[in-house]
Amino acid sequence: MERVEHIVGIAGGSGSGKTYLARALSDHFKDDCCIISQDSYYIDQSDKFDHDGGAVNFDHPSAIDFNLLASHLEDLSACKEVQVPIYDFATHKRLKETILQRPKRIILVDGILIFSQKVCVDCFSMKIFVETSEELRFQRRLRRDVEERGRTPDGVRAQFFSQVKPMHDQFVEPSKVVADYVLKESDLFSDFLEKIIKKLT
Repeated sequence: MERVEHIVGIAGGSGSGKTYLARALSDHFKDDCCIISQDSYYIDQSDKFDHDGGAVNFDHPSAIDFNLLASHLEDLSACKEVQVPIYDFATHKRLKETILQRPKRIILVDGILIFSQKVCVDCFSMKIFVETSEELRFQRRLRRDVEERGRTPDGVRAQFFSQVKPMHDQFVEPSKVVADYVLKESDLFSDFLEKIIKKLT
């Protein structure tokens, strides 16, 4: 099994561009790298879900099984394989199938709330926060959820302002203080990417 050298947390608000950064790093390091998404660790909400943009708060830390995520990161760090859950956003169910993840030299963990949970923060050798304006984050979230997750524009809008924004203000934004690096909207992405690549090489 490959030895894990870096577990990198990439956090920021929904639609901030953290997944874009994770993919850019993964594209550079290729087979030496893998991405684990916080979204894979959603707790099954199918029995509580009422309607699109409804009562279930998917942006509160209680919606995520962070203990399982941290346990998987610890196992990977110990050169053990893990079975990453698959969460179906259309039905809000955690599927019976899983994805086998083997240890890689660099493990990228992408999620809005990962810096709000000490059990996860303690696993990261590097922490990056992607800071983006609320207006841009909303537009990106609207496009993604309608095109990729079968959501309605009204449902996405209702959820953003009743749940996403309050949870961002309460949990996500304050967690920025633990970050080693902050990618700001005004920063040149290519320069920031090059800096992080050098740190991980």
